[in-house]
Formats: sequence, C-alpha cells, structure tokens
Amino acid sequence: MGQTVSGRELTLLVEGRIELLGRIVRSSNETFLVRVSCGDDSARAVYKPEAGERPLSDFEPGLYRRERAAYLLSEYLEWGIVPPTVIREDSPRGIGSLQWFVECDFREHYFTLYADSPETHGVLSQIALFDCIANNTDRKSGHVLRGHDGRVWGIDQGLCFSAGYKLRTVIWDFACVPIPDALLEDITPLAEAVPPDVAELLDDAEVTALQRRVQRLLHDRVLPVDRTGMRYPWPLV
Repeated sequence: MGQTVSGRELTLLVEGRIELLGRIVRSSNETFLVRVSCGDDSARAVYKPEAGERPLSDFEPGLYRRERAAYLLSEYLEWGIVPPTVIREDSPRGIGSLQWFVECDFREHYFTLYADSPETHGVLSQIALFDCIANNTDRKSGHVLRGHDGRVWGIDQGLCFSAGYKLRTVIWDFACVPIPDALLEDITPLAEAVPPDVAELLDDAEVTALQRRVQRLLHDRVLPVDRTGMRYPWPLV
C-alpha cells in the first residue's frame, strides 16, 4: 500500500497559481516545469498541455486525461505509485495535466534501482503489474524515479489504457513471477467494474479492455513474459 497524499499537495495542484519556469526539452510533447503557489506556500509541478501534444495515429488528443486516469487508478488500488495529478483548465497554455514534481536524483532510474537497490524490487514489480493493468505503452527506465525520501514513483502515463494490447516496458525482470495474493485481492474488483472517475476519462472499449486485462492476470496469477523480445519503448531510458 502506498503512502497517503497530503492535502497540501492537492491544494497546491488544484488551487495554486501556475507560473511557467521552463520547458522540459527531452519530452516528446510539450512539457513544462511550473511553480504552483497558494499564498506563501509553493512547490514545483509538471504541466502537460493538450495544445502541446503531437498528433498520434493510435491515441486521440487529450493524453492529459490518461495521466489523470493513471493517478486515480493508483489511488483506487491504494498503491501510491503515481504522483498526485490533476486536470487544470486555467493553465497558461490551456487545459492539461498538472502533476506533482518528484524531487529526486535523476541519475537513478529503473535499471539502476533494479541492479543496485534490491530493497526496491517489491515496488518495481508492483509498477510492472500496474503497467499491465493500465496497458502502458511507454514505460522507459527514466519513468521510474526514487524521491529523496526513498519512495519509488512511476511517472509519464500519457500513453496508457489503449483498448488494443500495446504494453511496451523495460520492466521484464519479473516475468513469470507469481503476483502476491494481496495484490491479486487489490485488483479483483476491477474485473467487475472500473471506478467511475477513471471510466469517465476513457472510452467504453478501453474500460472493457482494462477489465479483461485484469481478468487475465487473475487467471494467470503471474506477471506476463514478452516472448517476442520486441515490447520495449524507445529510447530505453
């Protein structure tokens, strides 16, 4: 189970004045580092406007909704994997997602954590399970961060929840590993119904596909394996 999100974080994201600090240039779409402020309190966040999205053949515009859906799914499961994420319509470049910025050492990512920090393997395998449920198409190594407090996060979930199977991830080290019973219990309700606040951000086919992925995981009870050797994002980090 993940840690609880503080009221301060959500207050700043939902109500804070947004100030652009600069563009995060390595991102495929326009992504900005911003400061959100309420009175004397402030923090950094990551802003992804719909206006800055590149057209995609397999995803409709509005990837910010998928960022929010991933956060809500993580919170529903009480896994605390995705940083607090909201949708803001009053942002400098129009509607988009606003996600809490993870203060961390960016030299650490999935590959280094897996190799050097075995104590993180439990949460890393949990992220792998989350990505199977969300059908993450873009789990690069750099999309796994460890905060200065030691907490491990999964970021950048804009390319998730496709109705067609599109899982692409660097996290294959746990393939065929049994899913712990406690996590199977967590995901079981999703086989019957997707939380309404998640479902309203997706289309009907995507909601049905999410349920079917969960049903398959409950049947197999192990994390999947990539027998093609091709289900990797690019670049890897």
